[in-house]
Amino acid sequence: MTNRKIAVLDLFSGAGGLTAGLHQASDRFQVVRAVEWDLAAAASYEATYGAGIVYAGDIKGWLEKEYVPGSDLIIGGPPCQGFSSLGKRDVEDERNFLWMEYAHTIQKAMPKYFVLENVAEFKKSPQYSIFKDATSKGGMLQEYGFESAILNAADFGAPQARRRTVIIGYHRDLGFPGFPRPTHSSNSEGTGLRPHATVADALRGVPRRPDRDHLFEAKRTRFGAREFAGSFRPRELHWSRNYTELSLKRFAVIPAGGNRRNLEPFPELMPPCWTKHKTGSGDVMGRLHWNRPSVTIRTEFFKPEKGRYLHPEEHRAITHYEAALLQGFPSNHRFVGSRTDIARQIGNAVPIPLGAAIGRLLSSVL
Repeated sequence: MTNRKIAVLDLFSGAGGLTAGLHQASDRFQVVRAVEWDLAAAASYEATYGAGIVYAGDIKGWLEKEYVPGSDLIIGGPPCQGFSSLGKRDVEDERNFLWMEYAHTIQKAMPKYFVLENVAEFKKSPQYSIFKDATSKGGMLQEYGFESAILNAADFGAPQARRRTVIIGYHRDLGFPGFPRPTHSSNSEGTGLRPHATVADALRGVPRRPDRDHLFEAKRTRFGAREFAGSFRPRELHWSRNYTELSLKRFAVIPAGGNRRNLEPFPELMPPCWTKHKTGSGDVMGRLHWNRPSVTIRTEFFKPEKGRYLHPEEHRAITHYEAALLQGFPSNHRFVGSRTDIARQIGNAVPIPLGAAIGRLLSSVL
């Protein structure tokens, strides 16, 4: 097998989760430029992968100011808030059209392949159809084709159920390389697949009590003209939160596998909105299950009222460290920014095992 490096452009890179997956798959992948507008996330990327790689700014500005280097592969996940199934969707959200800048980069860099990932709902959006039309005859990407599939990160070894639309594009001279094949299953008996990784697998050996609070104020780094907290390795993110007495009482009556429904016999613990509305997500204020993959780790995983983010047994939400483990981040990754910044970086990342599965597939054809 050749050891030739595979040149990669990482767009909307965040803290570099998808790049971490590629590196886990093969040391042939070499990012020649990353682009990320969020300064804290860009600082995390630089702290992890080295200076001079990431452009900290808007992708439109990057395309206007810099020469776009040729590459073998373009990866990236344009922002998806307007497509998300959470809350009110807005298909006209301007962030939904950032895939156009991704397409312009393909035009300039002329990669052999490209990977675009987004929420599962993206596949049903008008923008998806427009993107598909761009690859037809006469379109801006007529030299390319792509296929899409909704992949669950748990099927590729992540201890987390997370469904994402994954687009794999290819220069028409090369043909479609296929999608990575699942390696894990919830019903693996007789299939040759391994059982899904679980929360217990991911959190084995993690101290029950957060023990790294003292590090948050002790570490500082400069990125550009700003100073941020960090950089922190995942293990250094095992931070506590200050809960109200009411919150602690709520946690105490929620059993293993339980959720906000367990509060109903205790009206004094129920907020008015839950008293009036008994329907809605059962995951709210829920405990993770030891013997299952976690729910999707979103950007507000540290708020129990946002989903099934309570520790399976402890009376607290999962910590940043535990969320990073459920995403599959390696122990040498670095994070920079406020606690909210870092939570956003963790929650927005592609689970590393899914990125590694895509990397192994593309490494085999490049």
